[in-house]
Amino acid sequence: MNVTGKDHAALAEEFNKDGERVNWHDETLWWIRSKRDLSVHQLPEWEALREAASLIKHNVLSNIDQYLIQFEANALANGIKVHWAENGDEHNEIVRKIMADKKATRLVKSKSMLTEECGLNHYLNDHGIEVIDSDLGERIVQLANEPPSHIVLPCIHKKKEEIGEIFHEHLGIPAGISDPQFLTETARNHLREVFLTSKVALTGVNFAVAETGEFVVCTNEGNADMGAHLADVHIASMGIEKLIPERKHLGVFLRVLTRSATGQPITTYSSHFKKPEPGKEMHIILVDNGRTAQLGREDFRNSLKCIRCGACMNTCPVYRRSGGHSYHTAIAGPIGSILAPNLDMEKNADLPFASTLCGSCSNVCPVKINIHEQLYKWRQVIVKAGYAPASKKAAMQVMTWTLSSPSAFRIAGKSGRWVLKHIPFAVNNKFNPWFNQREMPEAPEKSFREWYIDNHKNN
Repeated sequence: MNVTGKDHAALAEEFNKDGERVNWHDETLWWIRSKRDLSVHQLPEWEALREAASLIKHNVLSNIDQYLIQFEANALANGIKVHWAENGDEHNEIVRKIMADKKATRLVKSKSMLTEECGLNHYLNDHGIEVIDSDLGERIVQLANEPPSHIVLPCIHKKKEEIGEIFHEHLGIPAGISDPQFLTETARNHLREVFLTSKVALTGVNFAVAETGEFVVCTNEGNADMGAHLADVHIASMGIEKLIPERKHLGVFLRVLTRSATGQPITTYSSHFKKPEPGKEMHIILVDNGRTAQLGREDFRNSLKCIRCGACMNTCPVYRRSGGHSYHTAIAGPIGSILAPNLDMEKNADLPFASTLCGSCSNVCPVKINIHEQLYKWRQVIVKAGYAPASKKAAMQVMTWTLSSPSAFRIAGKSGRWVLKHIPFAVNNKFNPWFNQREMPEAPEKSFREWYIDNHKNN
């Protein structure tokens, strides 16, 4: 949610005021991208796995109605209570009602980007229900009253010294401590009491198997398992696109997910949930929230293949140097920039332009989403819909006229070279956004066209 009202460029400018943080953020994410490269290069069949994952997801999206019916029938047969939510508000209300039925006032929650998308924490807090995020990174940003900045590494923008100060303020440790081991132990002790006393736990869903009615949650910390097994009620929040047809297909997705996310061969915990334990309840909420609308957009349908690995963020030069919060949406980076306009095109009209269109995101995507092509297509849709800034539209109209007229193009080129050569201050000033971020080039003596004529006049 964009509570600031600022666009990506303005928020990125704020992030860039701390040059040391920007460099550290950039280098850390590139290090993770490098780990990913080392890991995938150890698998000769990597490209075959990507192709298989992409085709399986294509099959799901083409037959999602049948797979949803199959999954619901099998889940119900397993004893799971199935709920359907058209949007985020319905999802949040379903969770609240389950909590009310159990007279529970505290929810222990593991990482779930869907609940961030739906604004669940704020909704439950407004209804008197305390939400405790149990993933270490999520808990850190929750204590800091911030949203996650990355879908896999939610507090990647925080330094250990800042985390120490957050724990000093909220958890009562001495000031000035930044030792990671100490901070981790502090969080573990803090959360242990939460796990032991919470009646209701909520997890996300990485994959749901239509064939068996089960779902799989992948974590490195085991916090999802602790919450789900110790609580009386387990709620799983799932976007409808998380389906896969058969259990055997997990062999493909579990191999590509973690390698793409962190360079690990597999997550520490890949937990299967099929039926509630005796005397306990298990609920799953199937959430649309704009997904069927995206399914109906042929140019953007492939974005629903996303398995939330974060690889596109780790490789993106814009994300690495602008920070996740500059995207003012639950899911940042390149993938977020093609998902967010589907939910609210006007509010998120700036995000598809926050890209160099270099294509690195598409190259690393484990399910072969054509992310950079969709970013370009969203730009066209947004401009045609009238959501582009008036200044940008005016500038593009001028450029269209200039580039379509040979004489206007020649005059503009000569004028530009003359200005750069004789009165450079006319463009090298704070009013030129391009100059604010870059050094303007030296003016060439002649245009390419003039050079070509001079060097080929006898040919």
